[in-house]
Amino acid sequence: MAISDSDISDAIAAYLEVYPDEAAALAEPMDLLRRGENLAWRRTFPMHATAGALLVRDGEILLVEHRAYGMTLQPGGHLEPESDASLIDAAVRELAEETGLDPGHVVLASSIPSYVEFGRVPARPAKDEPPHYHLDFGFSFTTTQADIGDLQASEVTGAAWYPLAEAERLVGPRIARAISTPAR
Repeated sequence: MAISDSDISDAIAAYLEVYPDEAAALAEPMDLLRRGENLAWRRTFPMHATAGALLVRDGEILLVEHRAYGMTLQPGGHLEPESDASLIDAAVRELAEETGLDPGHVVLASSIPSYVEFGRVPARPAKDEPPHYHLDFGFSFTTTQADIGDLQASEVTGAAWYPLAEAERLVGPRIARAISTPAR
């Protein structure tokens, strides 16, 4: 079953129950979502949903060097509406694809997103994409034994485990939520 706009709305609602002070920052994407534009599809403009994974191991966070953006980020990417059954499934798939780790060694920390971010993406003429927005849902996971495997070279140039303070410096405060998101 494909991810629906209703699933996306439900994830935002659950997130805002925990982080109500972020409602204003999500007002514009909520308005776009109410229009019912099939936001799970990457060709939906001006906005579509994406999913990311914050994987914690022994107080460290797994980050990747993102090829297209030239920066260090959490693993994540576009939804695949025909195969992803949920936003969480999309986050796990992206994590496994980009870092080559075994998803069987990953445990969901909370079904509530650790972060929901609304961000502008520049035009990518090579992909026939105009400037648009991503509504990115990040989920926290834990592991005791997942190891980095073969990287998805088309998407990332490297992957490594970072201490929390270093990861926050590189990516931002949403990283701390990988450790503090309430279990649910």
